[in-house]
Amino acid sequence: MAKKASVIFSRRLRGWRFFLLNIALCLGNISILFSIGSYVTIQPHVAGDLEGVLVSFATWSQTDFIVSLALSFPIGRTLAERYGNYRVYVAAFILFAIASCLCAISDSFIRFLWARLLLGFFGGLAFFLGQELLINEYPNRLKVLGLAIWGILTVAPLSVAGPIGGWFADEMNWRYLFYLNTVVSLIVAGTVGSLLYQRGFKYKYRRFDFIGFILYALFMGGIAILLTLGSDFDWLESPFLRKVVILTFISLVCFIIWEIERRHPLIDLKLFMHRNFTIGVLCLFLGFFAIQGLAALLTVQLQVLLDYSSTLAAQELATLFTLSAPTIAIMHILTKRMDARILACFSFLGLAIAFYWIGFYDDPASFDQIRWPLLFEGIFIGAFFAPPTAIALHGLAATRVASAAEIINVLRFAGGGFGIASQTIVVYRRAPYHQLHLADYFGGRFFPSVDVFDQFSSKLMGIEFNANAIVSQGGRLIRQLSGILAVDDAFILGAYTFLGLAILVWFAYPTHLPIPPSPKELEIEEAEVS
Repeated sequence: MAKKASVIFSRRLRGWRFFLLNIALCLGNISILFSIGSYVTIQPHVAGDLEGVLVSFATWSQTDFIVSLALSFPIGRTLAERYGNYRVYVAAFILFAIASCLCAISDSFIRFLWARLLLGFFGGLAFFLGQELLINEYPNRLKVLGLAIWGILTVAPLSVAGPIGGWFADEMNWRYLFYLNTVVSLIVAGTVGSLLYQRGFKYKYRRFDFIGFILYALFMGGIAILLTLGSDFDWLESPFLRKVVILTFISLVCFIIWEIERRHPLIDLKLFMHRNFTIGVLCLFLGFFAIQGLAALLTVQLQVLLDYSSTLAAQELATLFTLSAPTIAIMHILTKRMDARILACFSFLGLAIAFYWIGFYDDPASFDQIRWPLLFEGIFIGAFFAPPTAIALHGLAATRVASAAEIINVLRFAGGGFGIASQTIVVYRRAPYHQLHLADYFGGRFFPSVDVFDQFSSKLMGIEFNANAIVSQGGRLIRQLSGILAVDDAFILGAYTFLGLAILVWFAYPTHLPIPPSPKELEIEEAEVS
């Protein structure tokens, strides 16, 4: 039951206060996204420092961070309605600072994992409300400018977070990144809290769906655990993972049954009855699954396979976002004037070409060979966001746009988190396959007339290598090249994924034309007429 409260609403900020609030909110957004981009480059350092766990285990903390980020979106909406958006934002950033400090002082991987989970949850609360606070301060005629600024700030941190994180890991210590995040978060909380102090809001009480949220958290967390630990625990051969699969399946089925007929659901599943919404959300989910997963995979494997420093690997990744920001602004304009299906198909095909191009990488000594396809990919990453979102929102009633946007954000971040965990599965599965075939070729078992190993041995003997060193060097080269080929397979699989999405998008209704009524709507209309 709605509860009324008399509040005094403040006017929008003006002058230097308006600019200071913009800076604080942008800095807050950067600090949240910085925790995603910088961690990718420092992941091998974290794995080695925290009890020497496998790099695949360190991926678990990144997956949990992004999944918990997605879990917090529905809670953020309810808390903002009850307590006011700026109050929840300030509290979330204070807790975000505490969680960041816990990450910095963690002395075991389990403690670090729980701290990262809290960091993602409180970061998601703040990320959800930061955009709302920023847009509310702009007059109606400038709200598009505010959205453009926020869109650029969503991509820009990812381009600088990697190099900065790599520099900290190589020159200082990865823990200083989290200490820096702690200080920045407290500054953001203090600035926003002082500028918006006693700001009024419309109080609205809506009962929170705790059961739905618990089921939602169970199946999302279950999927994240299964994808992250599957390769290390041998999938269903592990009793623990078998229990996780059963729990995840049951919680997913119960969640769908519980939510489908709720008056105020946690996630409005009825939106998926709209063809455009389903296609648009599926494109965003699978797109982020491939883009974010492959970017994280490439950054880590450059360090593990090719002995790149964290800084050098991050410089390669920074190339990816060089041309993304201007492309985002252009796409927002074109989406309003053209059929979004054309633009989406264009961006998907461009990403498919870029991934296929990267899939031919086979030279461990070449730094430039992979930079050009990454630069090319960055153009289409900027073009990726707006068209599928326009397709998903097309034809929805104005009262359902907010719920639809929330689902889009949830599944977009969840897709990125699941993608980071899943791409390592491709590498772990394909690397032994390539290693076996390279060993067969290297040992002359494929073509006995071509004895590659004898040629290799004679060259190393010429520089005074003994027999054991020759075998060891040959094995190292085979493992390195098999890893590179496995990463290539992951990118080629991503290329085929985007090729499929480029076909799928044409099953949606055109965004420049109204959506025709469904058969059920026609029956209702005929009944009213008769």
